[in-house]
Amino acid sequence: MGVAARLLILSLALIVYTPYAEFPLTLVVMPLVCITLLVLLIVATVRKRKRLQASVALALVAVFAISFAVLKLQEPTRESLRWLFWSNRFKAELQQAPSARPGELRHIEWQATGFGGVANDTVYLVFDPSDTLASAARSGSAGKYAGVPCEVPKVRRLENHWYSVRFYTDEAWGERNGMDCRGDVP
Repeated sequence: MGVAARLLILSLALIVYTPYAEFPLTLVVMPLVCITLLVLLIVATVRKRKRLQASVALALVAVFAISFAVLKLQEPTRESLRWLFWSNRFKAELQQAPSARPGELRHIEWQATGFGGVANDTVYLVFDPSDTLASAARSGSAGKYAGVPCEVPKVRRLENHWYSVRFYTDEAWGERNGMDCRGDVP
């Protein structure tokens, strides 16, 4: 198996298991792979091995392409793969969660990132039996949507009736921070 294929598998594994995949990939894995390939390219050039030069150069291009794709598409890839592998578990967890308040869609916290109360990003898994969030997912734009207590930057459709809803940084469902995400609570 080639370097690029191994890197792709490692990248996908990191993306599925941690929302912080860009840190080990950009600070450790990608630099080590690039340095190794550059050394191989120099050795191939010094030894005048054209075929090895071409192979290493192609591997280097593949590593850069995979790195770009991983960093650019990490979020939707992570959500899609997590949903593919563990949707039954997430569905069961949401069905066991307390009922939503009147006018709100049923939801659970699906992913939370941040550090020490700063720059917290939260994504909720939302069950929408009437698929009212479908147009929000298609549009890809921020907005205030029925059943969600405040404006959100991103809604993604996972499958019929199931959505991921990303809240703005430091905002959470049912809380009042910079925005009022408590819904109709006075």
